[in-house]
Amino acid sequence: MRLKTTLDQWLTLYEIDRAGSIQAAAAVLNKSHTTLIYAVKKLEGQLGISLIEVQGRRAVLTEDGKSLLRRANTLLDQAHELEVISEQLSKGIESEITIAVDHLCDQEWLYQPMAEYLAQNSTTSIQVVETSLSKTTEMVTSEQADIAIINLPVTNYPAEAFGITTMVPVVAAHHPLAQKVSLSLTDMSVTSQIVIRDLGSETDRSSKQDVGWLKSRQRITVDNFDHAFRAIEQGVGFCRLPEHIVKSRANDKIVVLKIENAERYQVPLHLTLPKGVKTGLAAKCFYNMLRNAASKRM
Repeated sequence: MRLKTTLDQWLTLYEIDRAGSIQAAAAVLNKSHTTLIYAVKKLEGQLGISLIEVQGRRAVLTEDGKSLLRRANTLLDQAHELEVISEQLSKGIESEITIAVDHLCDQEWLYQPMAEYLAQNSTTSIQVVETSLSKTTEMVTSEQADIAIINLPVTNYPAEAFGITTMVPVVAAHHPLAQKVSLSLTDMSVTSQIVIRDLGSETDRSSKQDVGWLKSRQRITVDNFDHAFRAIEQGVGFCRLPEHIVKSRANDKIVVLKIENAERYQVPLHLTLPKGVKTGLAAKCFYNMLRNAASKRM
């Protein structure tokens, strides 16, 4: 498809409208007054409409000119963005980065710094992949992620402290366990337990992991904490959830249990760069912002 007009012609019209005169626009574009007049006349001839009219000493756009320029502005913005992206790519700045986040991580720890990062970088897209257990390790060792928020450090991958997640046992308010003042592990063993599935590769079952106390006679296995929370509300069973999830969804449908010798435990979270020295500039920048946010938080 061949176009009648060029971006340069629309840029000329934009600068004339912004500057308020052909002479001023010529200075901005570093072109002669005559060159701009010729460019506008040619554009008007190509389109078959009048784009500019002279009012006193000012050159102003006609209504048709304003209408077309509003649409052309989008094209000019996109063209400018293409040039910015090209410049960043030439400097080694990635167009997309992948962040693996262990499901135990408080999502605010990720998204608050991300909002600040995106305000400074409008060209790098971000993929967020939620992981758990062996999937967390897999994303690091296979270098599928540029940045990874993990629980225990992975062997041979340097890691920085990122935070601590507290796990608490939770059950529906109408569940029989919620009516007891004190509980033992014996009580838990005869109650259905909701557990989170290891999301690691199905082809490598040998690497699948189980974590925590799993001696209940019956298990309900789900993919994530959102499913677990909904199952708990319906009275399916008990589950250990991150305390930040329980607090963020606080309601009278659930209660935190007090279990003898097992009320709560904590899981440290860490930040690592799976690709090491091969990490791109965009990923390094965001990694540093996450690390700085963590140091202030802790």
